[in-house]
Amino acid sequence: MVECWKQDERHLILPIFYFVDPRDVRNQQGPYQQAFEQHSHKHSSEVVNEWKEALQIAGEMKGWHVIESHGQGAIIGEVLSNVESHLRSMYTLVTDELVGIDTHVGEVMKLLNLGLSNEKVIVGIHGMGGLGKTTLSKAVYNKIFAQFDRCCYLEDVREALVVSNGAVSLQNKILSAVLKDDRQVKSVSEGINMIKQRVCKHKVLVVVDDIDDNFEFDKILGKPDDFSGDSRFIFTTRNKRALEFLPECKFYEPGELSYHLSLQLFSKHAFGMDSPPEEDARISDDFVKVATGLPLALKVIGSLLFRRERKFWKEKLIELQNIPSTTENKLHERLKISCNELTHNEMQIFLDIASHFTGSPKDLPYYMWSGCDFYPESSITTLINRSLIKVDKRNQFWMHDHIKDLGRAIIKMEDVEHPYNCSRIWSTDDALNMLRNGEGSERVEVLRINVRFRDDHEKLLNNKGFKNLPRLRYLEVHGGDVKGDFSHVLPNLCCLRLRRCGSIPTDINTKKLIVLDLERSSVKDNWKCWSRIQAAGKLKAINLFKCSKLTRTPDLSMCASLELINFELCKEMEGGLHIRNFKNLKTLRLSSTKITELIVPGGGLNNLEELNLEECTGLVEVKGMEGLESLTQLRLFGCCLITEMPDLSGLNNLEILDLSYCEGLTEVKGVEGLGSLTMLFMFDCSSVKKLGNLSGLRKLKELQIEGCTKLTKVSGIEELDGLLILGMDKRMRLKHWVKSAARYGKGLAARFMPTMGIFSSW
Repeated sequence: MVECWKQDERHLILPIFYFVDPRDVRNQQGPYQQAFEQHSHKHSSEVVNEWKEALQIAGEMKGWHVIESHGQGAIIGEVLSNVESHLRSMYTLVTDELVGIDTHVGEVMKLLNLGLSNEKVIVGIHGMGGLGKTTLSKAVYNKIFAQFDRCCYLEDVREALVVSNGAVSLQNKILSAVLKDDRQVKSVSEGINMIKQRVCKHKVLVVVDDIDDNFEFDKILGKPDDFSGDSRFIFTTRNKRALEFLPECKFYEPGELSYHLSLQLFSKHAFGMDSPPEEDARISDDFVKVATGLPLALKVIGSLLFRRERKFWKEKLIELQNIPSTTENKLHERLKISCNELTHNEMQIFLDIASHFTGSPKDLPYYMWSGCDFYPESSITTLINRSLIKVDKRNQFWMHDHIKDLGRAIIKMEDVEHPYNCSRIWSTDDALNMLRNGEGSERVEVLRINVRFRDDHEKLLNNKGFKNLPRLRYLEVHGGDVKGDFSHVLPNLCCLRLRRCGSIPTDINTKKLIVLDLERSSVKDNWKCWSRIQAAGKLKAINLFKCSKLTRTPDLSMCASLELINFELCKEMEGGLHIRNFKNLKTLRLSSTKITELIVPGGGLNNLEELNLEECTGLVEVKGMEGLESLTQLRLFGCCLITEMPDLSGLNNLEILDLSYCEGLTEVKGVEGLGSLTMLFMFDCSSVKKLGNLSGLRKLKELQIEGCTKLTKVSGIEELDGLLILGMDKRMRLKHWVKSAARYGKGLAARFMPTMGIFSSW
């Protein structure tokens, strides 16, 4: 179990410590020590050490501690609720709230016939672009996924199949989603065999969004008859003909919205209400007719008109009415009127997202756009308000596939005959051909190359191919071997991302570098370029996540502009870390490193908002946190060697404080002064004897003190409203607190059972 988790930490382990102390499990003491003494005579030291490591890891995880036989039904309820919550967060898709969608969902559900057993069902949703086919498929998926053993939702299939090895890439996505396994297949036949052996035996739900004539069921998923009889498949397409090759496919076409629903959707975006004001009813009627019942057009047009003067409305209506009926793609022309109103900066960010950043986290490109003076804060807000993009709950960009197609069409129009002369190149095949032939142009600004699943000879990239790209500001290489000296090429490079690269350049041009992302790369301590990075005066973000060959923190002391430093899971990185000259730093992530101390000189990190030191099991000392007045998150989970903390009373903006498993910590000084604190986690702080008075923590919503065996009193919580307390036991005078809370008129919720602690993971 732990071995599976180590291979892929997305796997979830929820331990239940049943009549055992988590500390005994974690440290192999008590009954475990006796058991291991016996095992050491029967098994090799290597096997025994593996078992010990597994117990240590499991013992450090958040779970449930049961030490009495009664009340276990509540524990079972907690576990089931927790599992259900995790399943929903893992599988539920983010979808639009589409007016009138419930009727369509019901019709598709009838076709799927979930009550029918031992019979596979394939449903194809088809219709013109902008009808809401993707939204409908996601809504159906969210409604039924819990009824299946395994689930998979494949997006952007039409685009994926255009590139080399696209079918293999889709197979790997299916295997990863269904099996939670990162092992990769390298050929279509291998993928089909793997799916047949490991996927088909399960009752699966597979949704494949946006297919075209290039999609062949047999050559990607294998034979439909190989799948379990209770499996269900949903396909969406703009072209019904693409579904005719699917065996026994049931067709569904959503159709345009009715006039009434069209007016409602338009009004939501144009006025912020379900119907137009009386004085705007006539012109609203005209816009609804022009949109011809297409949800996407209604949303984008309505959003464009929101809070604009009447003259602007009339101009846009005339522009829409003048689109010739013979236009091949009328939807694109309707959407284009919104793009035409974008400023230069807004258009640059729109085209970047359309070509490269749909589905990508917001943070790193944001730094690049700031450095290029594109003013991303206001530009992104405009794009969201115009319904051209979204930022989802994972802080990732989302764009409708038709809007993405429109953005890419705008880019292609820069030079129809010569794609290498366009400002952005997103096709790996086009990029590789350009580099091999030396056909780069001065117009190329953004370039992405993903060769992770390509043959070795395609992964090799050297500096020669990049010499003709003087305006390139963004370069991303995924899974390649990038070799050579890049210090005299790419003079305008702002963002360099070399992820999972077996080789990286010996040197790079850092004159304008803003973002350096070497996640999971082969970078080492002796990399020649570290000294050059010291002089990178514009560098704002450096990401070295899981760079396993680094043994010490690189010297970044001269990089005064840095706002983000990420050394997470650099598990060989050790020694002390002295932070200075980082007055702009907002995020510092050091979790799961071997650092032993963190020293922050006074005033050195005035703008730091997030400090993550989780699982730094060798960390013994943290100094200088008193001045971190902007800090909102402080995470020290699992820092078991820390015995004392600085006074925290000056952290006026701190919202989350996690000290769980800080077993050596005896006191938390200054907690009573944390007026912005919303969550305080202290699971298994077994040496803490007291906390300050919490009555001033008016924003505190969750207090977790399971395993704080020496903590007998927490003052002031009776004055707090709506507080959830997890892990109290009767030594802490709960009844007195409940009575006091009632007297004060406060809401107090406590997860409490005699001598049994319950806590939730987050």
